Amino acid sequence: MTRFLLKTAVALAVLTGSAAAVAAPPSPPAAAPVQSRDGQDRHVTIKNRTGWTMLRFYASDSRKDDWEEDILGSDVLEDGQNVRINIDDGSGACVYDFKAEFTNGQALTRSRINVCQISDYTYTR
Repeated sequence: MTRFLLKTAVALAVLTGSAAAVAAPPSPPAAAPVQSRDGQDRHVTIKNRTGWTMLRFYASDSRKDDWEEDILGSDVLEDGQNVRINIDDGSGACVYDFKAEFTNGQALTRSRINVCQISDYTYTR
């Protein structure tokens, strides 16, 4: 369920820096996403300033030993683009590990990011 919600959040996110917006056909109503009820804002804008295209992005609760599903799915995040993601998986966690994989073959892992305290996270070289 967490993987579906995070992928849905990315699908609804607005990519800035893209050449044009494409209107999507109306979709059937979706179930309301599961979110924590503690009032914390877990939306984070991921900024790619590496010079490479981000192919995959993962955000997993730091208490877990494995990575959740790729949040970008079939999308990519070009250099200079941003994507706003709701990291809230309904668990009430604030501290997540991030992992991004790029076209140059590099994977950048960042540990213990408090998504309740930040609103932007920038990947640089």
